[in-house]
Amino acid sequence: MKSNNRYLGALMIAPFIIFVFLGGIYLKSFVLLLSAIGLWEFYSALKKKEFKPLSLIGYALLIIYYILNNDFNSMMYITVISVFILLIIPVVNLKYTFIDVSLTLLGFIYAGILFSFLYLVNIKPSGQFLVWLIFIGSWMTDTSAFYCGKFLGKNKLCPKVSPKKTIEGSIGGLLGSVLFCGIFGIIVNKYVAIMPLYHYFIIGALCGVFSQFGDLVASSIKRYCGIKDYSNLIPGHGGILDRFDSIIFSSTVVFYYLTFVVSI
Repeated sequence: MKSNNRYLGALMIAPFIIFVFLGGIYLKSFVLLLSAIGLWEFYSALKKKEFKPLSLIGYALLIIYYILNNDFNSMMYITVISVFILLIIPVVNLKYTFIDVSLTLLGFIYAGILFSFLYLVNIKPSGQFLVWLIFIGSWMTDTSAFYCGKFLGKNKLCPKVSPKKTIEGSIGGLLGSVLFCGIFGIIVNKYVAIMPLYHYFIIGALCGVFSQFGDLVASSIKRYCGIKDYSNLIPGHGGILDRFDSIIFSSTVVFYYLTFVVSI
């Protein structure tokens, strides 16, 4: 039954690929939806530990950010003005503390801004090709780490956060991401000269490292809040943050690398 649920969950995730192919406003709208659900999951997890994030403000910030085309300038302005306003709230309403305010903003950045890098990579020049590096890096890391850990894993990687992960699996995940991102680069460069081939391998290495951190970060939050999954939205997979935890981090490193190193 559990296996069937995972297949059903995979089918529910499959339409996301269609939105990646469509790109533009379609992908932006879908990522906004995923961000909103992810933000709800994050705030719901915090409430299990009796924190009081200001959910409505977090959702409002998310919508405003996407309306303003979520570029770097809007991100900076929204974040600064958010901190300015949120810090005043515990003064006028003693129900909330600076911790609740901080967690409200953290949720907006984690589930909102970091998630939006999927769309921001897609709208870059040749972004319809480059956006797949996010998924190849993340999925190949997960898949390679799983099988290397299953057959070779002996030494625990981070047992207090994620007991099943092993050092061998982690190394396998890194190598898998480098290999498949490199292969993707070889194929793409036959048709479109976007950037030198070595960048694809470097991006693969970055995704191989940070997509695993994305997974561990999500596990750390869940462990602290005392929950197994963020939600039951996707059968066999948990919630949006459970399924896209590594992709959130991969999209961030891909966006920053393309922007500041490759200058795309």
